[in-house]
Amino acid sequence: MNANIKRLTAGLMLALAAGAASAADLVDTAVASLNLKIFSAALKTAGLRETLRSTGPYTVFAPNDEAFNKLPPGAWDALSKDKVRLAALLAHHVIPGKVLITEIKPGKVQTIQGDAVTLKSDNGKVTVDQANVIESDLNADNGVIHVIDTVLMPE
Repeated sequence: MNANIKRLTAGLMLALAAGAASAADLVDTAVASLNLKIFSAALKTAGLRETLRSTGPYTVFAPNDEAFNKLPPGAWDALSKDKVRLAALLAHHVIPGKVLITEIKPGKVQTIQGDAVTLKSDNGKVTVDQANVIESDLNADNGVIHVIDTVLMPE
């Protein structure tokens, strides 16, 4: 019985080590989040999953499900059917580099879509354009996700 326990323990240690070695990328991190289901599905529809699986690093300001639900009636339906516009919209939520919430510097930052967003940090409250960061520093092996309460619209 003692030999069986040793084998079981060794197998468990190997399984734990293998799990620790495979960190989640930005897409997996978003998919695992309970309040980013629409954003995660939109990444797939828009064809941006490969970009956010690459080495990056990227900082993603991901609108939560409630943010998508606040869009005007019919807006999400139209966007979800227009892959080019959807890809541009989602890319407007991503900036190059990994920026933790404590490292946010106020000012304009260019997104991977090409437009800029304005970051503000005031006594711990961080905003991106008109959106509030409501959950921060969801770390991934190729960047970080900050959850926001509003969908950012490109110019």
